[in-house]
Amino acid sequence: MRRVRALVTFMLVAVPLGGCATRALIMAPDNPDRPWTPTTGPDGEIVARGRHDVEQPQSSSYVLPSNRALASLPVPQLELERRRAYSLPELIDIAQSCNPVTRNAWNDARDAALAAGIAESTLFPVISASVVQGYQRFVGTTTVSGLEVSNNLTAEGNIAVASIQWLLFDFGERRALLQVAKQGSIISNIAFTAAHQQVIYNVSLAFYTHAAARAHLTSAAKSLTDAQEVQAAAEDRYKRGVGTVVEVAQTRQASAEARLTRVQAEGAVQNSYLALIGAIGISPTTRMQIADISRRKLPSAIPEPIDRLVATALGQRPDVLTGYAALQASLANLRAAQAAFLPKIFFAGNGTRLEGNLDVTAIPGVGQQLPIVNLPVNRAGTDQEQVGVTALIGATVPLYDGGLRAALLEQARNKVDKAETTLTQIRNDAVRQIVVARNTLKTSLSAYHASTVLLAAAQTTFNAAVAAYRNDVGSISDVTTAERQLLAAKNAATDAYSTALSAAATLALAAGVLGGAPR
Repeated sequence: MRRVRALVTFMLVAVPLGGCATRALIMAPDNPDRPWTPTTGPDGEIVARGRHDVEQPQSSSYVLPSNRALASLPVPQLELERRRAYSLPELIDIAQSCNPVTRNAWNDARDAALAAGIAESTLFPVISASVVQGYQRFVGTTTVSGLEVSNNLTAEGNIAVASIQWLLFDFGERRALLQVAKQGSIISNIAFTAAHQQVIYNVSLAFYTHAAARAHLTSAAKSLTDAQEVQAAAEDRYKRGVGTVVEVAQTRQASAEARLTRVQAEGAVQNSYLALIGAIGISPTTRMQIADISRRKLPSAIPEPIDRLVATALGQRPDVLTGYAALQASLANLRAAQAAFLPKIFFAGNGTRLEGNLDVTAIPGVGQQLPIVNLPVNRAGTDQEQVGVTALIGATVPLYDGGLRAALLEQARNKVDKAETTLTQIRNDAVRQIVVARNTLKTSLSAYHASTVLLAAAQTTFNAAVAAYRNDVGSISDVTTAERQLLAAKNAATDAYSTALSAAATLALAAGVLGGAPR
């Protein structure tokens, strides 16, 4: 009967406990084709639904509730001078301080350094201490001559234990794993530098794009002014009986087109400004003035030979250095896999003090406390104090593990081969990127200088067409054509200028020398 009652009690307790995990499904949506009805807190934040929460009315929309703690515009993080025009180097400094990308890369590098510290800690002994207070009760019955005699015993006491475990020698396995962790730290540090280079590059490109958009707006505004002046001249000719209604209509059309172009240019300036703020990594509500770079002169050619540029870049590009560090890590991992086949020499010891009459021979490990075994045996019912010291030194030799270590060794060899192949591929891709970037810069510089000649010619043509029209010897068609060609030439020169600056930044990034504002 006792066994039956114990079994029934166990079932009554185990059945509801067994359903605890599956009852968590109440936190998930009820149906795959119906909106999820979240449970919200006082401020509208979404909270996990509990089993005792009041059932919420079924939602009819897939729109989530508003969290009032988040329903506000981002606050600008910087105190900026409103009347100051910020240059590209200053914007890059702000980005490096405020951009979340650089902050996350810094945290990743710190985590990798701590991982190396954790790997190094395996070279040292593990020392722990614990104090245990215990209570025991033994209930039993003994049958003597057909009579049951109860045999109930109680025991209590405390145990204090200090233990040490130290792996003394393992043929370099732990030091090889430490090298893997250190190479991981190097890779994270390189990634930190690469993140800063990428931020510099993104800000530079956004800065040049914004400068080009502003130049387009200036050209569009000047084109509108020219169109309005031509329109005024056509209306004056018409009043004097020299011009025609068609000419006036054509000039008004040209003015309307120029006004539309200016409106579009204004929108492009606003969009490019937001892109620049986004590249910096600050709040989109930040308002700041951006310096002008239209007076910066560009060289006519690239002086540095391509071979020297490529050779220098291969020694300092972040991806090449990362590939090399990954290869060193894979080699160290191979050494660790080979050392796993060799014996390990260890030392273990503990000192114990048992007071009372507890009958225990081991303490289970909890948290950082290692399991403690071989405690002094103290039979229940004997109240006494015992102190014991144990010191062990030995060696363990792996004999058979079902091929686990052999498989890990083969994996390590494959990773070495993959790392070597990857490094070769990275170097080849780096050379290709550098050559392409250099050719792009060379072409961009040539296009810019050609566009300046085109712009000068277009300006001369427009001035001559307007002068001839005002002197009643030219046609309005020549003026409007020259006007469109002049705007196109200005935009072409602006785009070529911006493209050349962007190509220079791209080449610096490809060469691994983009350590600050492009020069």
